[in-house]
Amino acid sequence: MRSLLVAGTTSDAGKSLVTAGICRWLARQGVRVAPFKGQNMSNNSMVCGDGAEIGRAQWVQARAARVEPEAAMNPVLLKPGSDRRSHVVALGKPFGTLEAGEYATGRAGLAEIAFGAFEDLRSRYDVVVCEGAGSPAEINLRGGDYVNMGLARRFGLPVLVVGDIDRGGVLAAMFGTLALLSAEDQALVVGWVVNKFRGDVGLLRPGLDSLEKVTGRPVLGVLPWLDRVWIDSEDALAVAGWRRETPGGGLGVAVVRFPRASNATDVDALAAEPGVTVTLTADPDVVAAADVVVLPGSRATVTDLAWLRERGLDTAVAARAAAGRPVLGICGGYQMLTGSIVDDVESGAGEVTGLGLLPGRVTFAAEKVLARPAGAWRGHPVDAYEIHHGSVSATDPAESFLDGQRAGAVWGTMWHGAFENDAFRRAWLTEAAAQAGVGWAPAPGAPGFGDLREEMLDKLADAIDEHLDTATLRTLMEHGAPAGLPFVPPGAP
Repeated sequence: MRSLLVAGTTSDAGKSLVTAGICRWLARQGVRVAPFKGQNMSNNSMVCGDGAEIGRAQWVQARAARVEPEAAMNPVLLKPGSDRRSHVVALGKPFGTLEAGEYATGRAGLAEIAFGAFEDLRSRYDVVVCEGAGSPAEINLRGGDYVNMGLARRFGLPVLVVGDIDRGGVLAAMFGTLALLSAEDQALVVGWVVNKFRGDVGLLRPGLDSLEKVTGRPVLGVLPWLDRVWIDSEDALAVAGWRRETPGGGLGVAVVRFPRASNATDVDALAAEPGVTVTLTADPDVVAAADVVVLPGSRATVTDLAWLRERGLDTAVAARAAAGRPVLGICGGYQMLTGSIVDDVESGAGEVTGLGLLPGRVTFAAEKVLARPAGAWRGHPVDAYEIHHGSVSATDPAESFLDGQRAGAVWGTMWHGAFENDAFRRAWLTEAAAQAGVGWAPAPGAPGFGDLREEMLDKLADAIDEHLDTATLRTLMEHGAPAGLPFVPPGAP
């Protein structure tokens, strides 16, 4: 067996965190472990060393497992381009589109790709820790499911269900999740994990005892609320975690909240820097008042540019540029800052006028650029990654900035992940702070972003070790779900 599926009562219940924690916990014991998510719906992705594109969460989980990230760990990635269409990445490469009406019925081919990737990983690793998506009780989608109970049933995987008690109603959500599943699916649900608990566990014990009694499944642990832990977010709801308040002021960074923001995890490293406060906003007044403004990547550049204009954010950004106050565009955000955009691929809008704050013309191509570039700025080395259909051609080149350019206080680059390079990040923030007239400077001895990520992964593993029944966890991974788990009515219709 040597496998486990971590499901959740809801999106953002903590599946990604628990999966990462289990991966690091096993890796520290010398177990060769791989993460797996059959299907991820997210505009936050990463380019692996071999050029494959996968979800950021699985990339971080591979780091937790101390193995090289690869396409098989997230064989199907859906990148929403609108409310009714997703662009499909299969085994790391573009695969086409999936319309909303096809979601429940058009996934048979994708399921086989996912199942094949799981079998491949299982043949090469001691343990595969799988993460589900959303909730396994989304019974309207059960027929074509291959990431929750569909995966568990195909391979007989024991299923651990995580619930976020900080949201409230976690015991009802756990019971309801089980009671909506068919008898065959219920037979694989082996236990519960309560996540994000604050307070005295003794006060929770009567509720846990009742849950165990009515479901016939044990609570395998109660994980405490952990400060300063994150997994590169999959959905827009999680980006609220970017905000880091700095008592007494500091450098204020406003990130424009595009409806189709993509790879917005670029600003995580800024938020982790001492003295830097990152705020997500769609308010022109906040954009006008911030020390630094970031236009992040977008999965729908032309559409999000129109949204920017509808809200008057374009005027606020232009006024900043005219006043010499820093504006940074990354990938789609950089494309918006140029003079014109020709897009017959992503939006089909043809030629659209950009903000005109950087010289250049953007042309979209059908073939996606997936790359892992490296370079330097002011003597500071930078490793990054690229994911885009649109490319910028400078019509009147300004000062070079990474692969992009700078004109006065306006900066643009196609490179994602650049700010995870500590020396570069601190040098750029120092210059941006000077442009903004703010006396910010890097804190001496502050840990690097990579060090913070490693500290976070070890903190998660420590929590797994201390607060979960790891002996039972090992038994479940080795032998699967025990026979005779009771059925909880009514079950799926």
